[in-house]
Amino acid sequence: MASTLFRIGSFSAKRPWVVIGVWLLISIGVVGASTAFGRELEDTFSAPGLDSQLALELLEEANADTAGLTAQVVVTPNDPSATFFDSPAAQVALAEIQGEISSLPNVIGTTDTAGAIALGPDEATAMGALSPDGRVALIRVQYPVVEDLSVDDLEQVKEVQAAFSDGGAVQVEMNGDLFFTFEVPETGFAEMLGLIAAVIILLVAFGSVIAMGLPIGMAVFGLALGVSSMSLITYLIEIPSWAPQVASMVGLGVGIDYALFLVTRHREFLANGYGVVESAGRAVATAGQAVIFAGGTVVIAILGLGVAGVPFMTASGVATSVVVLIMVLGSISLLPAFLGLAGPWINRLSVRRSGHGTPAGTVSPGWTKWGEHVSRHAWGYAIGVTGLLLALTAPVLALQLGFPDDGSLPESVTQRRAYDLVADGFGPGINGPLVIAVDISEDATVVDPLVETIALDPGVMGVAPAIVNAEAGVATIVAFPTTAPQDDETLRTVERLRADVFPEILDDSPARAHVGGLTANFADIGNRVSDRLPLFIAAVIGLSFLLLMMVFRSVLVPLKAALLNLLSIGAAYGVLVMVFQWGWGKELIGLETTVPIVSFIPMFMFAILFGLSMDYEVFLLSRVREEYLATGDNDRSVINGIAHTARVITSAALIMISVFGGFVLGADPTVKMMGLGLATAILVDATIVRIVLVPATMKLMGDANWWLPAWLDRILPTIDIDGGLEDEFDIEVDFQPEAVGV
Repeated sequence: MASTLFRIGSFSAKRPWVVIGVWLLISIGVVGASTAFGRELEDTFSAPGLDSQLALELLEEANADTAGLTAQVVVTPNDPSATFFDSPAAQVALAEIQGEISSLPNVIGTTDTAGAIALGPDEATAMGALSPDGRVALIRVQYPVVEDLSVDDLEQVKEVQAAFSDGGAVQVEMNGDLFFTFEVPETGFAEMLGLIAAVIILLVAFGSVIAMGLPIGMAVFGLALGVSSMSLITYLIEIPSWAPQVASMVGLGVGIDYALFLVTRHREFLANGYGVVESAGRAVATAGQAVIFAGGTVVIAILGLGVAGVPFMTASGVATSVVVLIMVLGSISLLPAFLGLAGPWINRLSVRRSGHGTPAGTVSPGWTKWGEHVSRHAWGYAIGVTGLLLALTAPVLALQLGFPDDGSLPESVTQRRAYDLVADGFGPGINGPLVIAVDISEDATVVDPLVETIALDPGVMGVAPAIVNAEAGVATIVAFPTTAPQDDETLRTVERLRADVFPEILDDSPARAHVGGLTANFADIGNRVSDRLPLFIAAVIGLSFLLLMMVFRSVLVPLKAALLNLLSIGAAYGVLVMVFQWGWGKELIGLETTVPIVSFIPMFMFAILFGLSMDYEVFLLSRVREEYLATGDNDRSVINGIAHTARVITSAALIMISVFGGFVLGADPTVKMMGLGLATAILVDATIVRIVLVPATMKLMGDANWWLPAWLDRILPTIDIDGGLEDEFDIEVDFQPEAVGV
């Protein structure tokens, strides 16, 4: 592989405009096709076999309106002392709003809230159109299924809201499935902060404006191409609307990191006297192999999300993997073209005074002293750091999976204001109705007893009149819980309906009932993820063990790596519990209320972090093993490995932390959660794990680090990610003294 990569790298550096031109043509083609033919990204949270999915399928087969999306229009008088019973102006405004909403394209129908109020207080309250205090009116809007809608439908309903938000008689707020499906939070500010931090870190690491600009340019170019391609990938698999945000987090981080590794190695070869073209080829042939290995591992791990059996997780994994793959390809072809263009100027425009600073990738006296210090106190560091990581991991025992509702959004958005108005006026359960689909094709007599029994459940506040479609053989019952959508008691109500209420009425009947709606759907997805998470983690750890055993020809090194990966990821999970569930320091990240951990985040984080931690593991241990093979001295090889790689690892980690940390400042709690979890795990992994715990444990294990049974050595394939180029083919060294000076 090294020889092939050398040729790719040297060709790109020698013919940079050809390579850049090819990338530009591909990018123009993808962006143009995306603009002309791309599909809208949609949030569908279906999963085969779940009870909530069976409810949705039953409603869709019956062409029931309740199978589609909904929106809620919440109206309240601006005069705090007025109600809809004593304010004619508020009643007129409500009727106008209802009429405007009803006339929108794709709206199947709305509740006649204005008509209900005209009937009187008792009738309006009984119909659920008006809160008992007369202050909050609720218009429920029914849309068809998501496949028949687009973001235009959301924009149209927002225009109605804007038209009545001019200080008139009423305040209008909105939320519902339509917003959840098509509203995409802005993240450009977060991405920009991450990029600015990356620029500063690279300037400090490289000391050169040109060397700094190459990783940034390559990563931004690859990210633009990857994100643009997602609207085309939707022809093959439905990509959720939040996938570009996750892909941007991961793509920016790995893109800059991979470029950092390659530029660092290129500058080392320049310092050793190689010409620009050969130096770029050698950098791709050596560091490029590590990039391919690490990137491939990230892709494989993320695609492993398919194990969950949840299509939207699989789709988001595919989208993220495409971006990572583009970053890998860009690193081994586009980046060396940039290196060729930069030529010997890569070290110009220095921000350091001549002779000051230690370039990334060279031996650092400070890190040498640190490695020697850890080696002398290996037992203390091993015990202390392990104890710290276990303490950070302990809150995982209280982990609660769920899904944040609109009550967790900032008060600046209309969905949160609508949620609060409805919760205050009607009770929190109105925000998370349970849509119960009943198959009555063989027994229609069960509907009334079922409605009566559901209404008697202690977790149910009220039940709307059943909608019976005798021709299709389906009845729809909408029940309103007494508790909020993300409340544990709401989930227990769903479980009780399925396990106790339905069997009591339907045991002797061929009719079957299923609980659907977003609340039940999220609970079902959380349960499925929880059930399959141990299998997924075992598969990922098994894969990492096998790969590292082939690379480093050792049993203990990959075993240690797997255990340390678990500790760093467990610490990140623990921090999420402390911040998002317990509320520790939530104000610092702009979180207004505690929320459960989003059901798919632990699995998604594990997949991403497994691959990213392999970057640092491979980069550090490959240098340690190289030193060990040359000297046979385990202790010295660990110290030298730290001295050679710690600066690059910490720089790469700081970039990752900056990119991920920028997303913590976003408005969406789910994006905050992902950003904080990834940033925490990288911080732990690249600092106290790689720079403290790894050298301490390797010192304690001594030569046993590199033990591998002879029979296993014979059957394992060899993966040499940093092989000597001269051993593979003859290279004539093009020594250029003027290139020295990195």
